[in-house]
Amino acid sequence: MYVCVCNGVTDRDIHRALESGSRNFRQVSKSLGVASQCGSCEELAREIIEDYKLQTTGSTPFYAAV
Repeated sequence: MYVCVCNGVTDRDIHRALESGSRNFRQVSKSLGVASQCGSCEELAREIIEDYKLQTTGSTPFYAAV
């Protein structure tokens, strides 16, 4: 799915950036250009990054129902 229409960045692009060593939103934004134009994609990009981190660490957020 397209996350950043301005720069043509997809959720898969964000996952690839994280797999390649980006560790946070700032690094993903720098490498892909996410939220560097209109900024309306920033919230979704941050959510995708956090979800990816949770999936790869196996953690459950404290607010999640168990």
